[in-house]
Amino acid sequence: MILMTVFQDFFTGLQFLTRFRMVKQSDWSPASFGRSVKFFPVIGAVIGVSLAGVNYLLHDYLPPHILAAIIVLAGIVITGGLHCDGLMDTADGIFSGRSRERMLEIMKDSRVGANGVVVFGLFILLKWSLILDMNTAILSTALFVAPVAARLAMVIGITSFPYARPDGMGKAFAQYAGRPALYLAFFFSFILIVPLGKLAIISLTASVLCCMVVARYVTSILGGLTGDVYGAITELGELVTLAVFGIIAYIMI
Repeated sequence: MILMTVFQDFFTGLQFLTRFRMVKQSDWSPASFGRSVKFFPVIGAVIGVSLAGVNYLLHDYLPPHILAAIIVLAGIVITGGLHCDGLMDTADGIFSGRSRERMLEIMKDSRVGANGVVVFGLFILLKWSLILDMNTAILSTALFVAPVAARLAMVIGITSFPYARPDGMGKAFAQYAGRPALYLAFFFSFILIVPLGKLAIISLTASVLCCMVVARYVTSILGGLTGDVYGAITELGELVTLAVFGIIAYIMI
């Protein structure tokens, strides 16, 4: 019974954060969402293996710039653009210069504004450039580490910062996750990343620290985080991880 609950919680997170549909699931309760948080780094590993697999299968057959574009596209397809939407909504709200209440309203609006479009465009350009310029010897490792690090950062945001709204999809994660989910997420991340070496550890650490700074900044403005901010943190975490991999590898060459 316990093992079945564990698998159910994992698949709840997997099927919410990605487009992978492994099992037919009818229980989408807030408690199930909250219990799934501890598995987010493992789900990041599933995404990372998928992206590294795309790179492994295609790097001998495509020009580097096309391969980089396909990898970026694959990441969006795998997640269904969930975190990209959060990034754009967060940019629209935070950079609007309005009151806290108005920012939250803007972030909830399904329409995308100029700030969101600009930030998303720059984000895609930077991600594509980092993948394109990455040393081929470490690209697959970077593609694996980035989603793990980013989803650990998301867990920290969920469990360590208040939720800014009285309700919302992200509220279930924040309400039912708790500190044990954070400790388990760190444990899973440790197991997944440490065997990959110092560069992987440094990249994960930089990603987490950067996202914590962003989370504190947003909390100072909104009084907490939202589901959109969780998505923005995830995208930022992946970008920082790739940047650290690329910069250190360039310095070492």
